[in-house]
Amino acid sequence: MPQPAEVILTARDVSKAVLGPDGRLQILDAVSLEVPAGDSLAIVGASGSGKTTLLGLLAGLDNPDSGEIVLDGQALHQLDEEARAALRRRRIGFVFQSFHLLPALTAEENVMLPLELEDGGDARQAAQEALSAVGLARRLHHYPHQLSGGEQQRVAIARAFVHGPRLLFADEPTGNLDARTGRAVSDLLFELNQARGTTLVLVTHDLGLAQRCQHVVRLDSGRRVEEAA
Repeated sequence: MPQPAEVILTARDVSKAVLGPDGRLQILDAVSLEVPAGDSLAIVGASGSGKTTLLGLLAGLDNPDSGEIVLDGQALHQLDEEARAALRRRRIGFVFQSFHLLPALTAEENVMLPLELEDGGDARQAAQEALSAVGLARRLHHYPHQLSGGEQQRVAIARAFVHGPRLLFADEPTGNLDARTGRAVSDLLFELNQARGTTLVLVTHDLGLAQRCQHVVRLDSGRRVEEAA
């Protein structure tokens, strides 16, 4: 009998609301999902549907008002902020629409940074290998302003993967790129997802990109309305 796939990320009836000028605004309403280890999941929906809020909750960047999130065996509500931050450093990588590179650091130094925060051995060699894997072996000493948008996003991807995370969260990773560069960056994300077995969870407006994922969760006004594979 085949063994069931390991579930690396679970959300159970997760809800989140905020107080606005007109009172309480429900951002997410009892959203549940499961992601098997090594799989890819896209979260889609119109602007304001709660996609980025859900991504932040799944990654432990914020707390839900109710419900439970279990990330790699850890129930996030049982961890304080320091423990959640340590979990993110060890097991999670992030790629954002805005590249969030430090302008005063070279590509190599930007990628070294997560390892240096954790005292992770030979950070320079690991950064060079990560940048080589994303096709930037000749851009090690370039600063962000000397790189194209696609190259900056590749640096961000190298930084996200350099410490061998179990999960990668990506928020509109191709949103600031032209179509051709966006395809190249998305190809790279899926190549790394498959080659390294890193679970990929991404938010996107691009339905073509979403359809490349093994699972799709659709949100509408904070509720999960559809999943397709």
